[in-house]
Amino acid sequence: MKIDLIYGLVTGILFGFLLQRSRVIRYDKQLGALRLKDMTIIKFMLSSVLVGMVGIYLLHDLGLVKLSIKTTILGAQIIGGLLFGLGWGLLGYCPGTAAGALGEGRLDAVWGIAGMIVGAALFAEAYPAMKNTVLTWGNYGKITIPGILGINHWIIIVVFVVCGLVLFRWLEKKEL
Repeated sequence: MKIDLIYGLVTGILFGFLLQRSRVIRYDKQLGALRLKDMTIIKFMLSSVLVGMVGIYLLHDLGLVKLSIKTTILGAQIIGGLLFGLGWGLLGYCPGTAAGALGEGRLDAVWGIAGMIVGAALFAEAYPAMKNTVLTWGNYGKITIPGILGINHWIIIVVFVVCGLVLFRWLEKKEL
C-alpha cells in the first residue's frame, strides 16, 4: 500500500513536469485549445491517452494491474462534462493544469482549485438527492468498446493508435 502512494507521487511529479515542459499549463495554450487555434493541448492529451491505453492494457495482460471498469451512466457523464467544460472555459484551466499553474506561481489558479473544492462539497451535499435520479439516467453498466463488439481489446487499441497517429500528423500539418 505504501509503495502505491510512492508510485502515485512519482508519476504525479513526472506528469506535472511534462505538463510544465510542454507548456500546456499556460493560459494562452488553454485559450488556444478552447478556440481550436492551438493544438498543443489536444496533441498532449491525445498522446497521453494513447500511451496510457497501451500501457494499462499491457500491464493488465501481464497480470500486473487489475482493471476497474466504471459504470457508464449518461446522465452523470453529460452533467459532469458540462460542468468540467464550463469551468475550463471560464477559468482557462482544467484540474491538472490548475495545479501546475499554481506550482508555477500563478495565483489565478487558486480560483480554479477553490472552485473544484466548492464543487466537490456541493456534489457531496447533492449526492443523496441525485443518487436515485440523474445518477441512474442512461445506466449501461460496465461496458467497453471491445466488450460491445466482442473482440480482443488489442484490435481496438491498434485502431485507436493508428487513428490517433493519423490525427496527430494532421494536427501537425494544420499548425504549419
